[in-house]
Amino acid sequence: MELRDHLRRLLEWDAWANREAVASLRAADPPPPKALRFMAHVVAAERLWLGRLRQDPAPVVVWPAHGLDACAEEAGAMAQAWRSFLDDPHAADLGRAVAYRNSKGEPWTSRVVDVLTHVVAHSAYHRGQVASELRAAGFTPAYTDFIHAVRQGFIA
Repeated sequence: MELRDHLRRLLEWDAWANREAVASLRAADPPPPKALRFMAHVVAAERLWLGRLRQDPAPVVVWPAHGLDACAEEAGAMAQAWRSFLDDPHAADLGRAVAYRNSKGEPWTSRVVDVLTHVVAHSAYHRGQVASELRAAGFTPAYTDFIHAVRQGFIA
């Protein structure tokens, strides 16, 4: 399997897992505030990283106070944005180095492949926090493991 196809599958999983996590937050009425905060961070951080890859200087608040509807809307928008990004041969040149400043203002350069890998891992980490907060509040979190998504046919 080509690396681009592998990343496409990972980002497809990420989009599915984000939808599942949002659905589990909807089922918890009302959702635990910390769980919602983690989910808002997931979608905001994805937006931030996509902006860095596109060299878009528009600022992004990485810990926004999104409500559940905003999280759902942004998760859907990011799913489409990642697909479009990977379809652009120049933007998704996986070995291309991208210069950016982190949230502390420090200059860094990272390869596109490393950023995409980070995005998927970062989102999974924080979805785990969403799940922990839901479970601690007595709710059932979404089962968002990659292998589950593959076994159930959500990921081709």
